[in-house]
Amino acid sequence: MSTSKLDTSGVFDQQPQSEVRLTLSSNAIKFRRNGIEFLSSKAVPVWSEMTIDIQSPDAKKVRGSGVVVACDGCHKSGYVVSFVFMNLSRQAQERLGVLAQA
Repeated sequence: MSTSKLDTSGVFDQQPQSEVRLTLSSNAIKFRRNGIEFLSSKAVPVWSEMTIDIQSPDAKKVRGSGVVVACDGCHKSGYVVSFVFMNLSRQAQERLGVLAQA
């Protein structure tokens, strides 16, 4: 019995990653328990890594990196993108908490 079959599906091929950076106003997002949701005019592929800067009303930015976990909608009404932050510093977590309360 032999199990040596060459994988030709392409699943294990590395995909080129382009860094996506986005700046959003704190008024343009909805804070969720584990992340944020925002409206986008373009669909964003699920599992895309992004860096997001959130501009607060007092002109301070909170920067965080994470992953898109859902993108629902259509091209006419826009797409609701669900984003989860990964490895936020304690200071960034506190700033997001303050923004969520406002």
